[in-house]
Amino acid sequence: KMDCCGLLTAQKEPVPLKSVEVELQVRDHVATVVSTLNYENKEDKPLEAVFVFPLPGDAAVCHFSATIGQTQIVAEVKEKQQAREEYDDALSSGQQAFLLEESDQSPDIFSLSVGSLPPGESASIRLEYVTELAVQADDGLRFCLPAVLNPRYQPQGSEGASVQVTSVPASLVPYSLSFSARVSSPRPVSKVESNCSLDPLQYLNTEQTQATVKLAAGHKFDRDVEVLIYYKDAHQPTAVVEAGQASAKPGSLMGDPVVMLSLYPEFPQDVMSSLASCGEFVFLLDRSGSMDCPMNYSKRDQTRIGSARDTLLLLLKSLPMGCYFNIYSFGSRYEHIFPTSVEYSQKTMEEALKTVERMGADLGGTEILKPLQHIYSQPCITNQPRQVFVFTDGEVGNTKEIISLVKNNSGSHRCFSFGIGEGASSALINGLAKEGGGHAQFITGADRMQPKVMQSLRFALQPAVVDISVTWDLPKEVSVTVISPPITTLFQGQRSLVYAQLSGQAAEGCVTVKYSLAGHPSQNQLHFSLTPAQDTGLTVHRLAARTLIRSLEMEERESRREQDGGVKKKVVELSVQSGVSKAIQGPLVRRNVPTPSECYFMKNKKQKPRCTEDILSLAMSGNVEKHDDVPLLCKDIMVINCMFKPLDLTVHGHNHQKCIFIYFFCQPITAF
Repeated sequence: KMDCCGLLTAQKEPVPLKSVEVELQVRDHVATVVSTLNYENKEDKPLEAVFVFPLPGDAAVCHFSATIGQTQIVAEVKEKQQAREEYDDALSSGQQAFLLEESDQSPDIFSLSVGSLPPGESASIRLEYVTELAVQADDGLRFCLPAVLNPRYQPQGSEGASVQVTSVPASLVPYSLSFSARVSSPRPVSKVESNCSLDPLQYLNTEQTQATVKLAAGHKFDRDVEVLIYYKDAHQPTAVVEAGQASAKPGSLMGDPVVMLSLYPEFPQDVMSSLASCGEFVFLLDRSGSMDCPMNYSKRDQTRIGSARDTLLLLLKSLPMGCYFNIYSFGSRYEHIFPTSVEYSQKTMEEALKTVERMGADLGGTEILKPLQHIYSQPCITNQPRQVFVFTDGEVGNTKEIISLVKNNSGSHRCFSFGIGEGASSALINGLAKEGGGHAQFITGADRMQPKVMQSLRFALQPAVVDISVTWDLPKEVSVTVISPPITTLFQGQRSLVYAQLSGQAAEGCVTVKYSLAGHPSQNQLHFSLTPAQDTGLTVHRLAARTLIRSLEMEERESRREQDGGVKKKVVELSVQSGVSKAIQGPLVRRNVPTPSECYFMKNKKQKPRCTEDILSLAMSGNVEKHDDVPLLCKDIMVINCMFKPLDLTVHGHNHQKCIFIYFFCQPITAF
């Protein structure tokens, strides 16, 4: 099934979005993105509006604010009990709710419930997040601003509520986009490219390490905006040291300097040239109905299934003789060309090519779990490391379930993923590669397909790198606390990011990366300045905080049986300090005006509420004071400032007390 919404009226028509403004601030390999969305209700009645928008799967939201009519709302992270008490005090004043939540199953989907929007009223939403930029096959750093978030298919019988997303063609939502980017790096910026028209690149200093660029005027947001940033000496490792926040406590993560290392391992050429070409290559091709859609919404002549076929055909023709392979395809059911993997030869290649050329998007829904389970159930071939290649548009609603399956089987294979077409789920594509120890690619057109395909094949043919270690050589007056988890995957020429907290002052430090490839030990060194850059924002700090929060959450899940309250406390403290929490799923805003008596709601109130959004919608309607038997979702759910007295969150034997609460203060604009 597919549930679609967006910023919708009661008739499920899109509320007019007047304009979108996006500012991209790039610091070497990471970025802060500030988006402002302006829209208005042109209905003659108030409506309950929800706007669904995509974010990168690894993004961390660090700011949210809204201007609704004459009310200014700014988000502030607070400890849950304090937020509960403050909200309970304000409960009797009859206030509106604004809910920002992350999909429980797909972390690249955030939805904003703006509550009741009166007729003719305008709303402006400002969202800020931080993210890492992926390195492409041609060494460009890729930033993508999706124009359309594709619907997500929820397999029958899968866990979790269905994922609600919007799929509104841009031609039906004729809003304009203003986009600007500011880039800074220790290395010179050589060029910035895009699939959309850009104004000329403007350098801000003689070293050309800082530059700005804008999208050409008049751009209609009718396609994904893809920006590629290129640096000179792209494969040289770099270090960015960012000063701490002046108002933060010294010794804390936000108060101390943080260093971000961009490491590019270079394996000895004689070792690379002597590596044997072997492996078992299992290809998994999405043939669901959505794959018949165009690659993008501005050029409709190429379909996703056509691009996926071309990608797979190129890979098939490039495999080394003597390896093994098989091809699966899936929709509501799955098929495979051979009963088991066969040796790659001229005969088996030609048979596979003919079969792939006939494949269409004709297998129904997107049931990817069952073919993956079947692949993992097959015994591995001795001395032929298994490499799984997945080609999909990512239109699934059970992203976390799929990624969990890949992670649980990561010891027997590596997973390489290809996101096909604009709007492909970054959470699924990147998650498959990260947890499967492989690499992710996004195919949005034919122009850059071949180098991406060949890069993934080179990575798959490279043996796994083992015995990876990072050692620090710093002056005695400087100490380091490494925030990033240990590096587990390295590919030739592919970047790895490491975050660390620094204390003390000195001029220079050194870091050494050691590893072993095919029995050959190697190492790379980086000498870098320890002097923090000033007035550069907190992008690196916030990404470091996001990294640490993820590690703590993983630790908390692993120690849940031991009721480890110390880990929960650390997560709360870090979230409050940094304003960042990947676990945030339901920030709730209150508005200091009475809720209109007549209001449209997206949910059917006759149904028992299934999740936070249902509870809040019911509470806003005045139809409920308390639910004692609400099957709340159990995956880091955030019940934020409930619209009724605090719930007993022990549901079905599971205690939800790990929730962090978000509280939004609002005042009239005239007070600012």
